[in-house]
Amino acid sequence: MSEFLAKSGAQEQQARKMATRTAMARIAGFTFIATAVAVLGVLGTAAVFAQGQNKEKDKYSLISPSGIAFSDFRGYEDWSAASSARQDEILKVIVANPAMVEAYKAGIPGNGQTFPNGSKIVKLQWKQKKSTEAQFAVDVPDFFTQAFVMEKDSKRFPNTGGWGYAVFNYDVASDKFTADPKSLSDCGNACHTAVKAKDYIFHPYEKR
Repeated sequence: MSEFLAKSGAQEQQARKMATRTAMARIAGFTFIATAVAVLGVLGTAAVFAQGQNKEKDKYSLISPSGIAFSDFRGYEDWSAASSARQDEILKVIVANPAMVEAYKAGIPGNGQTFPNGSKIVKLQWKQKKSTEAQFAVDVPDFFTQAFVMEKDSKRFPNTGGWGYAVFNYDVASDKFTADPKSLSDCGNACHTAVKAKDYIFHPYEKR
């Protein structure tokens, strides 16, 4: 009888060891899977971030035929809106860098003074479409098409009132920007001489 009990106890102990090993193996397996998923998630996020960084790098490596670098306008995506406009099927938002916004608020160009060097302004353009969600007729942006830029540097651009002009086009299909090869003749200083008295700037800083 004692031998039977001893044998049963040994078997039970062995069974417990096997159960423990199985449980530990399962935990280890789950831990491995969880770790692998976490690593893949981090790698995926890093890849998306790197891709975004590369696109930004590609965009800001562009230089227009007029010699203006897109990188001069780095951060324009978050600049303050000065005004807006609409032309045919294009919606436009005009944004300005902090230096130019400060000048606007000081009364320039209405006070007869000119914008200081370092002032930068960007006209962002979208192809428009009719909203299918609004309860009333309204045009909304469809896709981005172009960034028309101006920067004030009297030393670099002494013959155009101190302003330099450039156009950077955006292609939706390739998700890439390119410097417009016609930007030298594409409504640069030739158009803006009409508002020479306002330091070549069409749009005022609109009331809000």
